[in-house]
Amino acid sequence: MNSEYANQNSYDCIQVHGGSGYMLEYACQRLYRDARITSIYEGTTQLQTVAALPHITTGSYGLMLEELEAMDVRPEYESLKARAKAMDEKYNEAIEYVKSVENNEFTDLCSRHLYELAANCVMTQLLLRDATKAPELFDKSMKVYLNLAEAEVAKHYNFVKSLRVESLESYKQA
Repeated sequence: MNSEYANQNSYDCIQVHGGSGYMLEYACQRLYRDARITSIYEGTTQLQTVAALPHITTGSYGLMLEELEAMDVRPEYESLKARAKAMDEKYNEAIEYVKSVENNEFTDLCSRHLYELAANCVMTQLLLRDATKAPELFDKSMKVYLNLAEAEVAKHYNFVKSLRVESLESYKQA
């Protein structure tokens, strides 16, 4: 997840600077180059996703989310906690849906989406916890990230829930 965000942020930095962003005089060209390798160092992002899938489908991340949801938050964060919980419910619903299909190819196709759901839900809960402990450090980041995470969770949830096992053939190479 960190390498994916590093890639996106450095890409955005290049975009802000336009063609100049690729010039050696700008730090963003180095950041962009360095960010690209982070998804390769420890194996590609897809391999990391495959490694995380058993923890997703067996409920390890679900239990972690339950523990994080049970933590007290600052009173002003109660509405944010409710939004985070709603995301977690979508995550759990998507997991149950994929497991109910009982098809390994279907699970494999959904794996990246399940991983993204898990990552966004866990990160939101961790930021909520950190903002509760140190709002001066994490308040803005938590609020900004929550908006992004809600959109990402909705996207991946909708993909998984709209997918049918009958459509697997369409995803296979000819």
